[in-house]
Amino acid sequence: MNGRLRLRALVTGLVLGLALCVFTPYNSAVLHNAHLGGGHFPLAPFFIVAWMFVIDALVSRLTRRPPVFSGVELLVVWLMMVLFAAIGYTGLTETFFVNITAPERFAKDAYRWTEVLTPLLPEAWFPHSEAAVREFYNGVKGGRDMGVLGVLAAIPWGVWLPVLAVWSFFILGSFFVMLCLMALFGRQWVVNERVLFPLVRVPVLMGEALDQKQFLSWWGNTYLLVGLTLAGALHLLNGLHFYYPSVPGMPTLILAGAYFPKFGLFSGFHKLKLFIVPAFIGFAFLTTRQISFSMWAFHILSGLLFGLLYVLGWQLPEAALGTTLGPDLARPEGAQTIGSYLVFFGFLLWLARHHLKETLLCTLRRTCKEPEPAGKSPFDTVPARWEPQVWPLWGLVIGMVCLSGWCWFFGLPFAAAVLLPIMFVIVMLVSSRVVCQGGLPYFTLTAAPSDTLMGLFGTGFFGSAGMAATAVMQKVLFLDVREAVAPTLFHGAKIRQEARNRNLVLAAIGLSLVLALVTAFVTMLFIGYKYGLRELGLDWATQTVLANYESAQRLVDQPVGPNVWTITYAGFGALAMIVLIGCYYRFPWWPLHPLGYLVAYSSGMQILWFSFFVGWMCNHLVLHYGGTKLFNRVRFLFVGLILGDFLMGGVYAVIGLFSGQSYSVFPL
Repeated sequence: MNGRLRLRALVTGLVLGLALCVFTPYNSAVLHNAHLGGGHFPLAPFFIVAWMFVIDALVSRLTRRPPVFSGVELLVVWLMMVLFAAIGYTGLTETFFVNITAPERFAKDAYRWTEVLTPLLPEAWFPHSEAAVREFYNGVKGGRDMGVLGVLAAIPWGVWLPVLAVWSFFILGSFFVMLCLMALFGRQWVVNERVLFPLVRVPVLMGEALDQKQFLSWWGNTYLLVGLTLAGALHLLNGLHFYYPSVPGMPTLILAGAYFPKFGLFSGFHKLKLFIVPAFIGFAFLTTRQISFSMWAFHILSGLLFGLLYVLGWQLPEAALGTTLGPDLARPEGAQTIGSYLVFFGFLLWLARHHLKETLLCTLRRTCKEPEPAGKSPFDTVPARWEPQVWPLWGLVIGMVCLSGWCWFFGLPFAAAVLLPIMFVIVMLVSSRVVCQGGLPYFTLTAAPSDTLMGLFGTGFFGSAGMAATAVMQKVLFLDVREAVAPTLFHGAKIRQEARNRNLVLAAIGLSLVLALVTAFVTMLFIGYKYGLRELGLDWATQTVLANYESAQRLVDQPVGPNVWTITYAGFGALAMIVLIGCYYRFPWWPLHPLGYLVAYSSGMQILWFSFFVGWMCNHLVLHYGGTKLFNRVRFLFVGLILGDFLMGGVYAVIGLFSGQSYSVFPL
């Protein structure tokens, strides 16, 4: 692939990204249209860049000149749009403003947590103006008839700017830590371990075809057209059924739970659902067989374990874990993910031990050598400056110190202030590996980072003020990871490896993060004061925020010590992960990948498991009967499924802008 990266691509990425950052929350919250973001392969960025690939190739063919953008440039544009779209809504602001205004907004309601938590929480975190918050939720008087400048002038910036400045330090510090993690582990994952990155595979294939001047013939691939037609026909039929119910539709959701009993060995499948999503099947096919098999197999095994514990009389009630802050940590069996995350994080460090050792040595001696190109004599290697290779390590240390200092300053005990950001890093790094290597377009956590520390040390480890602050803090970035920034940054590591001027890609990512944060804050304030936040359909955000505060209040009211069941199941999860890693690493024939165990209890797998089953089965049959030769041809059918889903999803999103209602291609 042509690795050139020019200023025009960065400017285009910033312009399109800023447009998405502004329009995404307006589209979802005000228009209630099909989500343009959401997930780790969001709709709008890929829909836009796919058409950019097509137009670029057509213009090049008609003018007989090189394409306006190279393949890598369009990949960078796509990456920047994903970052802007994520931060603009689902990845941050959808819950952020509800989170920081809840104490003032619900202070006069019958919520006891407002009495318990408000005195404990730092005043600098929240806007302390009843009028400003009321107008934010109700909209300013006549706001719907005001112009942009009028609404912006009506926003009480004196109330909001100090609060947003305090939170910006935490958010940008977290982004910086994630960026350092990407720079530190990115080369290890891309070059040394050769992680596949299934979610980036389709844009990369399109970029290679564009640079090789085969893009138009690439679209003419028979298998690709078949996949495109299958997905397109499915959504054309179901879209017509949505708008005209007399037209028959084809169900893409099968409620299979009715075929299983509520009690007994198979009771874990009582709520089983089969989602048929062509794009997710395509991602599963492009993932390695071992991983795609493990994704659905462990999900089935987790259901069987639930039934087995019931039959043996070992099933524990949900109350056995006490109060937790995890989004999905309801059944005690899910606590296995706590131990498995910690062990898998250690495994990632062990895999990167040589890379980390080299980086550390470069740091100590302040000079190091670039890796030697293949076939080149070691005597020809020119020493390079030490800074480009080790700044991520220094940046990670400095960033972690700043985050710990921020936590300590705002009420956490010293030990908790140190360990909580470390848990944030562990969760983000493992989640990024799950998404990037597993090809998961949708992923949710089972346990919150703080659940690990609470289960091991009890709530006294945080103290009352620290417990309240932790609940608010992790809700900002480290609890709802449906569109987290960290996995996108590691996708950027793959794209960065394809570029010649890699530092420019890094600069583009950093600039995107800063501008996206500022734009997202201003946009959400504008929408709130113009339309009123309570009219925007933020039911999910409000419910999860209130549940988070209520859980924190119960933990403050009734402090608990280390939870024996959390420790027991976490220990079992750690042991199971050690065995899985040992078998995976020692035995080439071993069929299960540890990643499958990490996501077995995630609610995201309830949507994805059947797609991974179909994708794995197709992958297995093609390789078994046709080998890699047939695989390289048939994979375009599954590329076509991905393209068909996203192109039709984009078309229906455009139709929804004019019709007032939109058929949703994805069940997210």
